[in-house]
Amino acid sequence: MFSTAPWFRLPLREAFRHIADAGFEAVEVMVTQDPNTQEPHLLNALAEEFGLSVEAIHAPFLLVTRSVWGSDPVGKIYRAVHLAEEVGANLVVVHPPYLWQMRYRRWIDDSLAEFSARTGVTVAVENMFPVKLPGDRGLTFHSGQDLEELEAVPFLVLDTSHAAVAGHDIREFYQRFRDKLQHVHLSQNAGKGWDSHLPVYQDGVLPLPGFLEDLGGDGFAGSISIELDLRPYLRDEDALHEVLVRNRDFCESSLIAPAPRRTRKPRAARTKS
Repeated sequence: MFSTAPWFRLPLREAFRHIADAGFEAVEVMVTQDPNTQEPHLLNALAEEFGLSVEAIHAPFLLVTRSVWGSDPVGKIYRAVHLAEEVGANLVVVHPPYLWQMRYRRWIDDSLAEFSARTGVTVAVENMFPVKLPGDRGLTFHSGQDLEELEAVPFLVLDTSHAAVAGHDIREFYQRFRDKLQHVHLSQNAGKGWDSHLPVYQDGVLPLPGFLEDLGGDGFAGSISIELDLRPYLRDEDALHEVLVRNRDFCESSLIAPAPRRTRKPRAARTKS
């Protein structure tokens, strides 16, 4: 699937049009100020118009959407889960608490798993990264993002570009948290200390072919959403179409599970007559 996040300042219709034209069949919808991302009847109508299935909802946790659905993170989650129920999505992606959001932290620890089981919509927490400052210092705004602390989170979303900034090996991350991992935000990272969200086929520091081979070989039961920074392409429709198609082709070819190794059948023992 493809995420609508790159079009967060544009009408959802624009995102759906480009995603469908590039041959994708499913989307992750980021909730923004656009009513089409917030109202189930509008979102369902748009998805039907473009022949897309809404598989995941990204709750409005970005700074640019901090006023959408109020300021209470748990309230945002309730609204996002209701939207997911109405459009047939089974996953809601949320950001982890800021260090000062103690009530939200307790909700994740004490209520997230039960709430997900009761509603049938899995609420999964995305990994974040420290903000790099001059002198190689990193300022952490989110709590519970050390690998040891992530062990306590019931359901996880792995953002590969975020992992690169945080210095995590994505293949090791997958092996460690495979039983908790529900969803992947897939992109390449330039390795320059910032969250670049590059096209997956570009050169970068992340071992994406091997990572996707791990997922395909395991029969990963979760979902994968390509989430990119498309600002260099948004003004050129041909270039945008090409980058979307190339990302889709790269992922489809890399996710094919390797064929099982053929083993010789043992020869029947010859018996002496």
